[in-house]
Amino acid sequence: MPFPYEIKEINKRAIDDPKGFAEECEAIYNRKVYEAAADMYERIPISNVVLLSGPSGSGKTTTAQKICDAIEKLGIRTHTISMDRYYLSRDPETAPRTPDGEYDFESPYCLDLDLLNEHFDDLIAGKEAVIPHFNFNEQVRDPSGEMRLKLGKNEIVIFEGIHALNDILAHNHPEAFKLYISARSDIVSEGGIYFKRSWTRLLRRVVRDDFFRGMGAERTLGMWANVRDGEKTYITPFKYKADLLFDSSMGYEVPIMKKYAQDAITAIPKGSRREKELYSVRPALMEFAEIDSKHVPADSILREFIGGGIYER
Repeated sequence: MPFPYEIKEINKRAIDDPKGFAEECEAIYNRKVYEAAADMYERIPISNVVLLSGPSGSGKTTTAQKICDAIEKLGIRTHTISMDRYYLSRDPETAPRTPDGEYDFESPYCLDLDLLNEHFDDLIAGKEAVIPHFNFNEQVRDPSGEMRLKLGKNEIVIFEGIHALNDILAHNHPEAFKLYISARSDIVSEGGIYFKRSWTRLLRRVVRDDFFRGMGAERTLGMWANVRDGEKTYITPFKYKADLLFDSSMGYEVPIMKKYAQDAITAIPKGSRREKELYSVRPALMEFAEIDSKHVPADSILREFIGGGIYER
């Protein structure tokens, strides 16, 4: 179960022993990774397909890869497939839309659900599946990037995506191991919530989008309301269908992210539907002590957002 972090304790550790604090937080995270790997290993006789879900900024990609590393140490070959590969070529006539008429990029109906269900069945049955590839720059399927996959006796595949636990997929495959990942711990001060768990994910997304996706903070923050609305509609209602809830937050995270995010947060656009909440983030963020990113190991989930990691994004 998630537990709240105390800001006073975070700041004390960040100032007194940043290296030791970082090592302790990473060790706790890695223990959770190995526990998840052990649970998946036990499920292999029932199903060699894993469904991994979580909202934006949860660290799904790195956590999935770290779990794969842990499982392979148990003698099981692993494959990780991003469900983003199953996006449909965008068709203005059929694409799902938000109530205001914009493309609804958070909708599961952007995905080829029929093909996903077919591939789950095929892989569980030991058949070969031709995994598609989606070109995000051109918003179309790209056959040149397809890959073939067939699972052997000691192999599993992790399908990772925000909609992996949605009933339109998971309900048809009750035997698959289901994992939900999110930053699930708040930071508290004197018994009250001081820095919400959703703000942790917002920091991650602002920094990642700025560094790696060519998207400025203003655009990211402008989209945040729709992202959160999509999560509440399509993702979080299904989290308790998971066999395991994985908390991806770490106590030393906000002190690491502070220097990357504090300037970007000032670019919050006027008129956002979540403007009041977003404007609360910056003064709260300023109360944290900073920790130098040199203390973040190369295999840390935080490297997914600040760069310098060993895993591909």
